[in-house]
Amino acid sequence: MKHEVIARPGVSVPSRQFFARDLTASIVVFLVAMPLCMGIAVASGVSPEKGLITGIIGGIVVGMLAGSPLQVSGPAAGLAVIVYELVRDQGLSALGPILLLAGAIQLAAGIFRLGGWFRAISPAVVHGMLAGIGVLIVAGQFHVLFDAKPLPSGLQNLSAAPARLFGLSPFNLQATEIAFGIGLATIAAMLAWEKFRPASLRLLPGALVGVLTGTLLAVALGLDVARVQVPASITAAIAPIAAGFWAQWLNPSILTAALAIAFIASAETLLSAAAVDKMHDGVRTDYNKELRAQGVGNMLCGLAGSLPMTGVIVRSSANVQAGAVTRTSAIMHGAWILGFVALLPWLLREIPMAALGAILVVTGFRLVSLDHARHLARDHGLLPVLIWAATLVTVVTTDLLTGVLVGIALTTLELVPHLSRLRLRVVEGGDTERHAIALNGTATFLTLPKLSDTLDRAPAGTPVALDVSGLHAADHTSAEMLRDWLQRRRQAGGSVDVTGARGRIATLTAAAAH
Repeated sequence: MKHEVIARPGVSVPSRQFFARDLTASIVVFLVAMPLCMGIAVASGVSPEKGLITGIIGGIVVGMLAGSPLQVSGPAAGLAVIVYELVRDQGLSALGPILLLAGAIQLAAGIFRLGGWFRAISPAVVHGMLAGIGVLIVAGQFHVLFDAKPLPSGLQNLSAAPARLFGLSPFNLQATEIAFGIGLATIAAMLAWEKFRPASLRLLPGALVGVLTGTLLAVALGLDVARVQVPASITAAIAPIAAGFWAQWLNPSILTAALAIAFIASAETLLSAAAVDKMHDGVRTDYNKELRAQGVGNMLCGLAGSLPMTGVIVRSSANVQAGAVTRTSAIMHGAWILGFVALLPWLLREIPMAALGAILVVTGFRLVSLDHARHLARDHGLLPVLIWAATLVTVVTTDLLTGVLVGIALTTLELVPHLSRLRLRVVEGGDTERHAIALNGTATFLTLPKLSDTLDRAPAGTPVALDVSGLHAADHTSAEMLRDWLQRRRQAGGSVDVTGARGRIATLTAAAAH
């Protein structure tokens, strides 16, 4: 459901009303974020408090600096797999130098205004990457449901899952069976609540209900299962800079990991910000400012020895739906996490690990969106679906960075039919009554930053005349961006008159009108 944000230029709203709506939204986002921060940390192979520290930094610090007013930042499931592999191969001590360097790369990219180029990454690659991550999270966290540790690789986790399940004995309840029962109860409570919750409690997140159910079962029945381990003080969770911290930058594998995290975190953040922009009619995202904020946040996470962060769509959409108006809601959600961890750490230590594993199983399953593959096939043909599938399979069978690079390489196949005319010429003009834009040539991911900047410059509230009669072709990345812009413009009440559309562009512009 689209949420209309009232914080627009020229619209005056009392600050007290702003604060009331942001306060309510911050509590909702806090309730969504708590179990996810801890669960993602567990999936990343580190202790839960590492995720909570990232959530605090993402809320308070990045919230103050953000270029996307309603996006919420914190630990992301999309980076859990790569962090797990880094900690396994390089050790936990390597995570700090990697994040500090990754954050510096993001900061530099924002300063040099490279944010638009991350938007040029094919949606098929991004969704294929997320689907592959979802498979790996489900495969790994499935073993946590049994109070067991995930195996070293995704394929090993997948192949060992049937034996783990068939090894259960319903007539001989041991710790394994009890933990699995808590995990199933957590999943059942989460899904049932999301399906049947009353309208008056629609903002209470299913993940929280699931974790509470699993925890209450374990406490009430005195069950002997593995529980979350957190330090008595949040300051004890911050890892001081150890000897040899800076020397690790001389290791080529550390540099490669930093580049990978900077690239993937930036892409996920900016695509999440674009999705959040579709949910409201308020201030649009400043992509370069958001990239700078993320860079500062990840540098601080590196110094604190916590997890990397991105803008995260689950918490961001909860923020919008809960009625947030300004970035204050994201800042306050970080303060709520800090207060909870500082004052009630004993409560966190009652949460069963199987309950957190169950939340991540559901989260991972939802990342594998077959609906997106069907959408690609319907609107763009077979090649984008193959890109999506190849990215997914490569992520699962090799690693995250290889999967993304394979997907980007396959995206270049869309350029082959248009190699003789890859240029895109953009002509702008108009007056106070109408803003005219004419496109000539071929729109591809190579020209997407130029195209998106042109479209975003169109004055708000002014009718736009978009002439695409000279547009010979558009790849699916540019076509998706154009459709999203048309939908956003029309939903905000703006008039867009498209002339000369044919083929795929005609289909997408017609769909954007509804």
